Amino acid sequence: MTQHGFEVVGVSSSGKALADVNKAEGIRTIAVDMNRRISPFKDIVSLWKLYRVLKKENPTIVHSITPKAGLLSMLAAKMARVPIRLHTFTGLIFPTSTGLTKKILITTDRILCWAATNVYPEGEGVKKDLINYNITKKPLKVLANGNVNGIDTSFFSLNTVSEETKQQLRQELGLKESDFVFVFVGRMVGDKGLNELITAFPAIHAQHPNAHLLLVGNFERKLDPLLPQTEEVINNHPTIHAVGYKKNVKEYFAISDALVFPSYREGFPNVVMQAGAMGLPSIVTDINGCNEIIEEGVNGLIVHSKDPVALENAMIKLMSDKSLYLGLKSNAREMITSRYEQRVVWEALLGEYKRLIDNV
Repeated sequence: MTQHGFEVVGVSSSGKALADVNKAEGIRTIAVDMNRRISPFKDIVSLWKLYRVLKKENPTIVHSITPKAGLLSMLAAKMARVPIRLHTFTGLIFPTSTGLTKKILITTDRILCWAATNVYPEGEGVKKDLINYNITKKPLKVLANGNVNGIDTSFFSLNTVSEETKQQLRQELGLKESDFVFVFVGRMVGDKGLNELITAFPAIHAQHPNAHLLLVGNFERKLDPLLPQTEEVINNHPTIHAVGYKKNVKEYFAISDALVFPSYREGFPNVVMQAGAMGLPSIVTDINGCNEIIEEGVNGLIVHSKDPVALENAMIKLMSDKSLYLGLKSNAREMITSRYEQRVVWEALLGEYKRLIDNV
């Protein structure tokens, strides 16, 4: 965007992540703390601070992503009379919520869309949910083939990880070349399907002693903690390896044989695209984004969410049927490079910005 004449300013809550963006992207950043949970007093304070920032900056475009930041920044941008107010919906929370929580989430998303001038679902599944729940009557446009940023397939490539690095990692984790390694990458929470995955894995290992499960991500025990019995199995099972959060996940993809990602809800998960770019077939749940990136029997397998038996069967099938596995693996990278190369997504967004500015 900066190469095409835009001045880009990043606004988010304060902290190391914002400082990292400032340094990595070379853009100006402004800290406005926003609470992820509903907190009326704090939300009003954040809204006022965002309004003051936008009045001072006087931008042509405000583009928001994530639910709370979207609601607050779209309202603040409307109050500040920003002419182009864009919001991208990634993972939707309300379809899997119930009761009063669901009603509140639907209402806040409707308010967000009312304040926005343009609404972009991250994928076709998200678009369908927005229509089915009557969130907005505004046109819904999926840019490129979906996703908000695409994948740098030159970075996520097996060619970028040396044999020496792979051997060192295998040695550290006690993995043999003959082991079959499933990898999960993401937050270690219930919504990501970890309880079902850990329920399924001991039975898989009993049939296939060379099966290993590599868990890459931090435990988040405040918002959506795992069941105590799940953590107990993770801590004590001999072939489950929880390595915590890793900034460079591609090295862990490089020593794995397949991604397993049994999430309950997503928008358009980067992890599944990253794994595919690294040549891994994936086992995913039949949810938004996952069922767009993965085609059943082509580059992976799709199972129902919250079903440990279906997950177990799919994992065993992938290990047992070598012909199936090799076929899925051979298609994995090409199906990412042809549809989700980062440059394609960036060009689509740049084109949209220019089109909207021309029509102001």
